[in-house]
Amino acid sequence: MDERVGVPPAGVALWLRGRPLGGDRAAVMAVVNRTSDSFYADARAGDTDAAVAAVERAVRAGADLVDIGGVRAGRGPVVGTAEEIDRVVPVVLAVRAAHPDLPISVDTWRGEVALAVARAGADLLNDTWAGHDPRLAAIAAEHGMGLVCSHTGGVPPRTDPLRPQYPLDPARAAAAGSDDRGVPEPGADPLDGVLVDVVDTLTRSARRAVEAGVDPRSVLVDPTHDFGKNTWHSVHLTRRTSALTGLGHPVLMALSRKDFVGESLGLEVEDRLEGTLAATAIAAWSGASVFRAHDVLATRRVVEMVAVLRGERAPLRALRGLG
Repeated sequence: MDERVGVPPAGVALWLRGRPLGGDRAAVMAVVNRTSDSFYADARAGDTDAAVAAVERAVRAGADLVDIGGVRAGRGPVVGTAEEIDRVVPVVLAVRAAHPDLPISVDTWRGEVALAVARAGADLLNDTWAGHDPRLAAIAAEHGMGLVCSHTGGVPPRTDPLRPQYPLDPARAAAAGSDDRGVPEPGADPLDGVLVDVVDTLTRSARRAVEAGVDPRSVLVDPTHDFGKNTWHSVHLTRRTSALTGLGHPVLMALSRKDFVGESLGLEVEDRLEGTLAATAIAAWSGASVFRAHDVLATRRVVEMVAVLRGERAPLRALRGLG
């Protein structure tokens, strides 16, 4: 806790394009999928024009950065490297021309795509598949980009988890908590096995990125909800966000309309907004720095309100009881 009683420590701000994002609140990363088969229909953009229009809507809603993806994360039709490049590079070029100062992230695990979008003007590589292609860190460093370090429990790209298990190893737990990161004592909760695995994996991945030359302020760590995890794992990681903020890097939370929200409430993807925002509020209170969101305006309002409650942002007006 910091000097304010009951308030968890603040998270680390993400820096891109030479400045911190979000200011006195967590930053909002808008999801823009240059695909026709994303799990959430409202996020699908089947061509470049539709994707650019989605970016414009996100900017108007207050997005701090946009995340452009060319391949559905889950199972679906094969999308080759060349096709992924053809999908995302024109969007990056168009957005960079229209918004010279808007930070652009690209969701990819392929080195060829990473290099192409780096040359097109992207600022962040969102490696959702946990270093499947180890070239991404070097590409990010060479081009002055940021990098998202994620955790999938060893699951390869576009693979759904099958009965993932994370037994709690006491020795590993002790090592993961060796510098007071908030990792619990072994045996505190059986689900802490996934927390220890995530902390250990992200610690090592972030270290490799920094050693490759990526600015530490531009290395995001992402527990990667649902990827290589069941619903209990994702709920527990949200509950223990403060253990992730202790890693010393900005924490990315990609919670938006995910299965752990739907399974928790028994809802399909179209009805998961309120559950997403509840999880967002918990993670923001605990110091997460960036939220990847389909619903930009609602997410921005939640993180702004959390910032007020944390004492980091003043109310925009405070007239009640004064007149």
